Amino acid sequence: MPNSPTSNAPLPDAATSLARAPTAPRKLQPSRPRPSAATWLNRGILIAVPWTLIVLVWYGVAYSGLINPSLVPTPHAVASRFWELLTKGRLLSDMWMSTQRVFLGVACGILLAVPVGFVLGWYRNVRRFIDPLINFFRALPPIALIPLVIVYFGIGESAKIAILFYASFFAGVIVMYEGVAQISPIFIRVARTLGATDGEVFRKVILPLAVPHILTALRVALGVAWATLVASELIAAQQGLGALIQNASSFFQLDIIYVGIICIGLIALVMDLVLRAASRRLVAWQDRIA
Repeated sequence: MPNSPTSNAPLPDAATSLARAPTAPRKLQPSRPRPSAATWLNRGILIAVPWTLIVLVWYGVAYSGLINPSLVPTPHAVASRFWELLTKGRLLSDMWMSTQRVFLGVACGILLAVPVGFVLGWYRNVRRFIDPLINFFRALPPIALIPLVIVYFGIGESAKIAILFYASFFAGVIVMYEGVAQISPIFIRVARTLGATDGEVFRKVILPLAVPHILTALRVALGVAWATLVASELIAAQQGLGALIQNASSFFQLDIIYVGIICIGLIALVMDLVLRAASRRLVAWQDRIA
């Protein structure tokens, strides 16, 4: 049978065929519009309104006559004392010392809470065995452990960090294992269907899905640690915002107590805002998937 005119022609390879094949136009993701000046102004107003209301209510309570004026220092009196302690006192060193203690306590607590929470969340049998123990110690207030901490750790920095470690660990491990336990197993099945090994499943599936829970555990642990700071600095602390508040309470210096409380809240707020910004960058892939 004679060959057809095209029987001896070379067949195009796969790369050439794919190059010549028509491709569907790629769907570009719409870029987010940059906020305008009016948008930033509206955001600033919304942020300033609740703080302004708090200051106005504070002034109203101070000048209402319903409470002894000596018991409620005015906002400008507290601001004046803050500036005095900042420029002439040791407020900066107190803020730095408290921040350092919280950072060390939370860092140590989260470094242990993440693997423990992961094991509890991933292995159901282990969780059933350990969960009552975790919830028992989580319910104990750190201030109740101060006598034991003094006995075992003394009155140095290790005792204060131990209190903060205790508070941040149990707060972080609960958030961590609850988050890991909610990871859908369908992701694991799909990865194994595609031929992923156990190491690849952990690195490329489980770990990225656990990152949001790690960041949430860190935020919760930071909040609990700052709330426990004053209790930790009851242990013979000479510096720190908790020590500043305790010393001021001994001399009934209410304006200094207000300064210490406001500083704790502001530092905790700044740290939380930094973590939220980091979270938006680290888990931005979730928005793209959604």
